[in-house]
Amino acid sequence: MPIPTDHAKPIRVTAKENAFNQLQQWIIDGTLHPGEKLIDSELAQALGVSRTPIRESLQLLEVQGFVKMYPGKATQVTEVDKNSITELLPPLAALQALSAELAIPHITEETLALLESTNERFAEAVYTKDYFSALKIDEEFHQIIVDMADNSYIFSMVASLQAHVRRLFFHNSIVLTEQSITEHNQVIQLLKKRDTSNVSSIMRDNWLRAIEEFHSLEAK
Repeated sequence: MPIPTDHAKPIRVTAKENAFNQLQQWIIDGTLHPGEKLIDSELAQALGVSRTPIRESLQLLEVQGFVKMYPGKATQVTEVDKNSITELLPPLAALQALSAELAIPHITEETLALLESTNERFAEAVYTKDYFSALKIDEEFHQIIVDMADNSYIFSMVASLQAHVRRLFFHNSIVLTEQSITEHNQVIQLLKKRDTSNVSSIMRDNWLRAIEEFHSLEAK
């Protein structure tokens, strides 16, 4: 029988990748608390894998700064450092700004439509004060642009920084405001116009403004 070749191929995920992604998500959203001791045998049982992919995942998470391993003693989830926002956001803002520039030659009508619908979902979450969803949809919006930039190095660096920012935002209840909706719309319009310099500037400001908003919340 003829077998179609144009169907979507399933993406195979290894046990290590699956374990890493799940453990990272649990650390980011607080399922695994800062300072909590991690026991590889218990994690392996919970995820239905052997202890080897768990240990390999914990080693990767230590490299990324999500856990600290004390050989022969324990592995612990790292604490959330509020002040790290001033170190995390500037390089992420620069990479996101560059992504917007590099995305312009690859922008299609379908991509613009996707950005618009994503921003509509984002606006709905902001207006209904569903801030947890707003954070996740905001990340979706920016990831579309990073994907369109088609640069594997930027993709990798953004993913690493974004994971830490996501954890910081979730743990400190960062609230995204209506101004972000406006800035997203500006980005979309500038992408339509192929306006490289201005889209870069707006994108950078969109990220850096979060530092000021974060400190203003602390002052209250």
